[in-house]
Amino acid sequence: MKFLSKPKPFKEIIPKVLQVILNIGLTVLALTLCVMLIIEMVELLKFIFNGQKHEYKYLLAKILVFFLYFEFITMIVKYFKEDYHFPLRYFMYIGITAMLRLIIVEHDSAMDTLIFAGVILILIISYYIINITPRERPIRKT
Repeated sequence: MKFLSKPKPFKEIIPKVLQVILNIGLTVLALTLCVMLIIEMVELLKFIFNGQKHEYKYLLAKILVFFLYFEFITMIVKYFKEDYHFPLRYFMYIGITAMLRLIIVEHDSAMDTLIFAGVILILIISYYIINITPRERPIRKT
């Protein structure tokens, strides 16, 4: 009698197919980011051990780029571990790290630096608000 079962509705098939495509794309992206992370680490080690005087801003920028790759990879791992869900806090970590990198690298304009610092403050306040709110929403009685 299994042969006579109803075919799955179109609205059930499409999300599953799209989820598989998304998972394949994120896996390829994670592998690419791992390669880029290794390349960044090798360049960072070459820069540190080349025996020349080091420009601290360049070194800090390289370290922050390394952490950006690391955070993106961590976010993809969490996506698969948390049942296909991106936690919002990881996007905030990436935003804060990216803004710090901009402040270190692009600090010629005082106004831009102030704006970048304001963005970091907003991200930190948002992160605090997310952490103090309950993870589960109360069930509404209707």
